[in-house]
Amino acid sequence: MKTRVLKHDTLDEIRLIVLHLEECDPKRCSARKLKQAGFAEIVKRAGELPPGILLDPTSERALSREDLPTAERFGIIAIDCSWKKLKGFSRLWKGRHPRSLPYLVAANPINYGRPTILSTAEAFAAALYILGKPELSEKIMGIFKWGPVFIELNKERLEAYMRAGTSEEIVKIQEHFMEMERSRLLNKSLLKDINQSP
Repeated sequence: MKTRVLKHDTLDEIRLIVLHLEECDPKRCSARKLKQAGFAEIVKRAGELPPGILLDPTSERALSREDLPTAERFGIIAIDCSWKKLKGFSRLWKGRHPRSLPYLVAANPINYGRPTILSTAEAFAAALYILGKPELSEKIMGIFKWGPVFIELNKERLEAYMRAGTSEEIVKIQEHFMEMERSRLLNKSLLKDINQSP
């Protein structure tokens, strides 16, 4: 199927495209707000998507600087719906480049502080930062009251991921940060036990 060519909006360097399946609360939808600000394009059918980078949490290959040429040529795609409903939706992946995002912590009001559960806007911001475009990442986060907090919460992680050259390096760095978080939680639990002991 021939895809419809969509014009570039405010982010001329890299297109941000959302396949939106109308499953979220319009008042809380970060994808809609990105569109209103001129930062993202919204499509309703998979056939309208370009052969770009598809942000897919189930992908075994992590997004890295290696993917920048593809992102610059075709854009970054996010799916705004429940991933449980997309199982078996094989045409989404055909001809595209699925990539997962590494370990990051959400700052949006719904999932604040929860790891890996990012809003569409946070996913785009993370992808742009990792691809070496921190200024664009901060630009789109700037339209949300909580947006700059996402960058602050993940600054060390985002900087490390951006410096990595390959997917394999990203995975190793992610493991390091996840191990640090496990140690922090373990120490916090032990300290709580000590404080509660008679």
